[in-house]
Formats: sequence, C-alpha cells, structure tokens
Amino acid sequence: MQLTKHWAAQLDDYVIDLGWSPDGGMLAAASGAGPVRLLAADSGAALHELAGHGAGTNAIAWQPGEGSPVLATGGQDGAVKFWDGAAGQHTATAQLGSSWVEHLAWGPTRLAAALGRKLFLLNPDGSVGHAFSEAPKTITALAWRGTAPLLAEAFFGGVRLVDGNDFSTRKEFPYGNGIQALVWSPDGKWLISGNQDPSVHLWVPDEDAELQMSGYERKVKHLAFDHGSRWLATAGGQDACLWDCSGAGPEGRTPAMLPHDSPVCALAFQHRHGLLASAATDGTVILWSPERKQPLRATVKMPHAPTRLAWSTDDRLLAIGSEKGAVYVLKSEG
Repeated sequence: MQLTKHWAAQLDDYVIDLGWSPDGGMLAAASGAGPVRLLAADSGAALHELAGHGAGTNAIAWQPGEGSPVLATGGQDGAVKFWDGAAGQHTATAQLGSSWVEHLAWGPTRLAAALGRKLFLLNPDGSVGHAFSEAPKTITALAWRGTAPLLAEAFFGGVRLVDGNDFSTRKEFPYGNGIQALVWSPDGKWLISGNQDPSVHLWVPDEDAELQMSGYERKVKHLAFDHGSRWLATAGGQDACLWDCSGAGPEGRTPAMLPHDSPVCALAFQHRHGLLASAATDGTVILWSPERKQPLRATVKMPHAPTRLAWSTDDRLLAIGSEKGAVYVLKSEG
C-alpha cells in the first residue's frame, strides 16, 4: 500500500475543516479566515469559491444522500449558511445568535447546529425545526447514532441524548469532567467520549453500561471507529491507541500502540475498508492496518502540521488540510 500525491491546493489561511461531497466529486475546504473552496476530486481545480462567513468559518457539513449536493457552514457570526454545491450558490441563512457556531452534524433529515449552550435542528431550507433547552455548559461535541434519529450532545459534566423526531431527552449520562470529542460506533452499540482528564469513556446506552480507559498523556481530542465497529482509534499524546471493541468491549484488553515522533493531531478510518490514517504535528501521516503491528509502507511527510484528515467516499483519496493553508490529496494505491 502506498500514498502518492494526486494534487495540492492553497487556501488563504489555516484549514479548519474538510469534507467530501456525498458523490465524491468535490472536496470542500474551509479556511479559518472565512472562505470555503470547492475543489474537483479528479484534478484539484477550483470549482467554486464560497464567501463562507466574514468573521471566520468554524465547521462544514455536507447533507448525505443523493440529489443536488447541499453544504452547510457554521461561522463566528452565529449563523449557519446553506449552499448549493453544484451551482456554488448561497441558498439560505439561519441566524441563530451571537456565539460562534462550532459544531454541525447532519441527521436523517435535519442538521444539528450548536453554538454556546444552544442546540438547534435546522431544515435544509434554513428554517428552524426545533430549538432545544440550553445545555448546562457550552456544547463541545455532537454525534448522531448512524441513521437513527438519536443525537448525542456533549458538554462539561456529561452527555445528553435527544430524539430528533419528537425532541425529547432520551437519556443523560453524567461525566465529571470536560469532553473534547464524541463518536458512535457505526452499529450504534458504543458511544465514546475523548476527555480532558485525560481519558476515554465508553457508554452502552441500550444496556446502561459504561467503561473507562485512562493513562493518556494529554487531552483526548481525536477518536475514530472503523466501519465494522470493532476497532476504536484514540489519540491523546504521541501514540495512537487501537482498542478492540468486539464482544464485551475493550476493558481489560491491551491496546495496540501506533507510535509517532510527535503528538498525534488527526485520525481517520476509511469508510468501507479497514485502513486507519494518523497524522502528527511534525507533518507525518501514516497508514495502519488493525491486523498488523507495523505501519504500512504508506508513510509520508507533509511540510506543515496537518489539521484535518478526510477519506473520499470510495476510500481512494485521502485529503489532508494543514495549518499553513495547504490542502493535499493523496491517492491510496496497492
């Protein structure tokens, strides 16, 4: 397995977010300064330059499914904007407040957007479908349970599960520290948080069970699950940790340690295959197979620290955003 350069592009600022369109034909790259560029997957050509948010863009999210691609962006202006990706046209704006919109996540039919302690469900036309009661503290992460209408929101002190259809609170899980990241296993069994303390916490919501893994060097900000829901990758230091979540879960098991020479800053599993990409602040990007202890030959060194990793929908291309505004797209071969 090798990673070879496919193309590169340059933004005007730090790459704050990346996302492939559902059909894999475009890569959206958001600059921290505000603009969002839509790039052709095959060549890297700039298809459209979206204005984004003048004060700065924080997050982007493509609406899943077929049809004309819809991109949502959230910014420091307290707004969520909707764009027709094919035409490169702005279609709607939801002005939600004055706080930064820092988290976006598409559910089965609506977009979840969080700013400060507020959580909204938005329709694709920009109208507000529902405004939830405020969280006790600032919302730090959002995650939908696959295609089910169940949304997890995290904040300092715990996680709340809300129903995307009737808007009720289904469950609440107290946690006595800050939560940095949140992810569901694709089969919906496990809900995982990466924490400030530093640790990783696992809930099994259907069984009201929970597990804890500690011993990390730093805050755990990076989590990724493989498509089969067996392997959980976590990072809170110079090693990525790979946990086996099969059966009763990882408690009592020793994780595989995937070493880097500097702190890990991004993780991403392929969508349909089993490879994990990890990136570190020294610019190194490594591909791993959970079935092997050693890295694959696909190890590359970027000129600057990566900020985001994103696999294309067909797993052929790996997009890498950097702190200096460069966007690299590598092809996975072999």
